[in-house]
Amino acid sequence: MRKLIVLSFITVDGVIQAPGGPLEDTSGGFPYGGWQAPYLEEVLDKVLDEELRDPFDLLLGRKTFGIFASYWPSHAEQGPGPGINDATKYVVSKTLTSHEWKKSVFLKGEVAEEVRKLKQ
Repeated sequence: MRKLIVLSFITVDGVIQAPGGPLEDTSGGFPYGGWQAPYLEEVLDKVLDEELRDPFDLLLGRKTFGIFASYWPSHAEQGPGPGINDATKYVVSKTLTSHEWKKSVFLKGEVAEEVRKLKQ
């Protein structure tokens, strides 16, 4: 069985919404998009480079998948590690069932059951 490694950007008070940019996710009237950008340092770049150096897959919710899919396919040269576009994207969604972004796999129904099937 493979390891599941979680890389999350989260503030000390528990905010994870829209770290990348002001328009990334304004749902619920969230006005603080891009909160992470002013605090990026070389240390974070090194950690991400190390964690994403080897081939990897992604487990994404529908909303995060939509944000990634609207950006990464046309920004391959900026992708982390060997390439976020080359990673298999496992997407948990009750509504989204397909997308043109290559290597996107949509998990339907009970997610735990779908993950069990993938391991067989």
